[in-house]
Amino acid sequence: MHKRRVVITGMGLVSCYGSDLNVFYNNLLTGVSGVSNITSFDCDDLPTRFGSSVKDFDPIEFLDKKQARRVDPCIAYAIAAGKRAIAHSAVDMKSLNKERAGILIGSGIGGMRVYSEGVEAIFNKNYRKVSPFFVPFILTNMPGALLAIELGFKGPNYGISTACATSNFAVVAAANHIRSGDVDLMLAGGVEASMNKMCIAGFSSSRALSRNNDDCKCASRPWDKNRDGFVIGEGCGVVVLESLEHALDRGATILAEYKDGYIACDAFHITEPTPDGSEIARCIGGALKKAQLKPEEIDYINAHATSTQSGDLCEIRALKKVFGDHIYKVKVNATKSLIGHALGASGALELITTIMSIQNNMVHPSINVTDPEDEIDGIDIVRDVKQDCNVRNAISNSFGFGGHNSVLIVSKYVE
Repeated sequence: MHKRRVVITGMGLVSCYGSDLNVFYNNLLTGVSGVSNITSFDCDDLPTRFGSSVKDFDPIEFLDKKQARRVDPCIAYAIAAGKRAIAHSAVDMKSLNKERAGILIGSGIGGMRVYSEGVEAIFNKNYRKVSPFFVPFILTNMPGALLAIELGFKGPNYGISTACATSNFAVVAAANHIRSGDVDLMLAGGVEASMNKMCIAGFSSSRALSRNNDDCKCASRPWDKNRDGFVIGEGCGVVVLESLEHALDRGATILAEYKDGYIACDAFHITEPTPDGSEIARCIGGALKKAQLKPEEIDYINAHATSTQSGDLCEIRALKKVFGDHIYKVKVNATKSLIGHALGASGALELITTIMSIQNNMVHPSINVTDPEDEIDGIDIVRDVKQDCNVRNAISNSFGFGGHNSVLIVSKYVE
């Protein structure tokens, strides 16, 4: 069956490296860790006191002063990244049919700063001290909804929340709206504002976070035998998806082509993936089939690779099942080794990384892998130093608590 071709024409982000795409990518290429000690709140009583915090962000650039003061950071990040993506795509907002433009920006946990402040207010004072914006500003659909109000986009708009797979689920759904003919253009991605005490405490209690406070820049170490948990991050990534016809009609610069994606569920455990990697392998295989690509046509894999004990090796087992001996010819790297794990935003930031790798024929290093697991022996994880790579077809993996698996495939655009 003929499928409308979907292309990526714009990207926007908010990250621990700032919000400039080239600065973001150059920091990745040079192996600069975005991890630092937390200074935005007192965390001396927490077992983990570091993360990848958003840097150099001023919401006043994107919102009026009153709104900038009120909204949760996750809403501000999404509006900033969305507006930057539109600007990057050079969409003529005056001529764009906004009834055929939509937004899917998901979040794993939503407005946690507003939530934490509200809980504190009702316990320490009374209900009258809870913000009247408490409910709308904690909702995971609200970053995309308020961005739509800012831009006037009237097409499909809803929130997807599938933990750390959120961004990829949003991109798949957005592309499907374009392919079905509902819209011509979609903004898609994910956002997280997790640098608050509630988030750090919650993940610390479940022992999911690294506790390497003495050397935090080396704490995110996927595939290393001494890894002790992931490093929490935050930020937002948004891409502009368009039908090929719409992009060509307006003379857009096409950054890459969205080939396809696949979403599935382990149905196995609340936090752990299926140990043998079989369910992740099924998801990758499903994406390849939908994209009509063979495993040997993949040049680069941006791995989920969080630095957790079970997850890192489950993904490697899955890659071996799907790719066989070809896996030893593929570049596989871990963006989270540099920028930590931005939860619901991680997939979008990694998709942007993957697209920039396609554009630049270069893949960034995986850092902090000083004592690799035996199971990755022979796999080129681009250790420590960037590498040239003619990236024709690439995979970006994201997996989330609850068994949510997602795989995106993007390619160089060929007429």
